[in-house]
Amino acid sequence: MNTLVTDKLCSFEDYLQYDDGTDNRYELVKGRLELMNPRTIRHLLIADFIGDSLKAEINRKQLPWLCFKEAGVRTGLQKCRVTDLCVVLQEQALDLLDKSAVFQTPPLLVVEVVSPESINRDYGYKRSEYAAAEIVEYWIVDPILNQLSLLRLEEGFYEETILTATQPIVSQVFPELTLTVDQVLAAGNIGA
Repeated sequence: MNTLVTDKLCSFEDYLQYDDGTDNRYELVKGRLELMNPRTIRHLLIADFIGDSLKAEINRKQLPWLCFKEAGVRTGLQKCRVTDLCVVLQEQALDLLDKSAVFQTPPLLVVEVVSPESINRDYGYKRSEYAAAEIVEYWIVDPILNQLSLLRLEEGFYEETILTATQPIVSQVFPELTLTVDQVLAAGNIGA
């Protein structure tokens, strides 16, 4: 469960500079720092697989894009979410080269992998915040329900397509990507 770090409100600029001397990761939610739980091994394996797949497609197509793990995305005046993966234009990253990896302009794609403690955050809060931040495509990979929710921004709201099993992930951002939900979820298994 996320724990509140402080009752003191934090500005977005303070958040960008915040360092408590640990490796802890925090999100900024309504001006408050919230500690993020460590990820499960399944979560990390799935995120790595998707990240490797997206990077391979970016390289294959020679796109001027980058894929980052655990970068921040500003989602409001006093809000910042830490993504499992996000794909951005190289120029967005260039602007932040020596600054905190928090994008203040919308990424092309955000991917979140659901863990037991992140269900409400990934399906609820992040969904509405990412839509408000105008992120055109958002994937929610759910190894608990064995599904992937592909959300596309349409007139300010996400249109959701739930994919399972051998269904291909049909991405507008990566139209030639050839991945199925089963391939993504199988990445979370060891020795299978």
